[in-house]
Amino acid sequence: MNLSQLKTLLSTHSDRSFRIQLPDGAAVPVSFHVTEVGRVQKTFLDCGGKLRESVTCQLQIWVGPDYDHRLETGKMAAILDKAKNYLSDDAIPVEVEYEDKVISQYTIEGHEVSDDAVVLVLAHKHTECLAPELCGLPPLPGAGKAKASADSCCGPKGCC
Repeated sequence: MNLSQLKTLLSTHSDRSFRIQLPDGAAVPVSFHVTEVGRVQKTFLDCGGKLRESVTCQLQIWVGPDYDHRLETGKMAAILDKAKNYLSDDAIPVEVEYEDKVISQYTIEGHEVSDDAVVLVLAHKHTECLAPELCGLPPLPGAGKAKASADSCCGPKGCC
């Protein structure tokens, strides 16, 4: 889900509880807080030696000791509105950071809307080889063929 889709979802259902469901189906306790809304920019070198960039909107959530706290969709929309100067592109994907047993980052796989709540359904993030053709792996669906450069820092196959 990107930022624009989340904003539309929240504004369309502005009078409901805002909830989050983990990938295993468990619900984040309803007393959670959104402690950070961030624009996270990552610049990195992939295993094939290609420089890449990614930008996401990251929502950090935390469950505090105030068990009566509840976040409504209208309040969540207002939180995102406060961060609009830092989140300049509504097309960026939204991710959720949450500490259960460990701090984990999740993508938003979908949502469910009921009469009283909007629930974001989270999915696990996964790692993958971004240069499979250089590593002897089947290419990613839709990926073009990249050429191994003679100056690759990762050895003769170009794979680290």
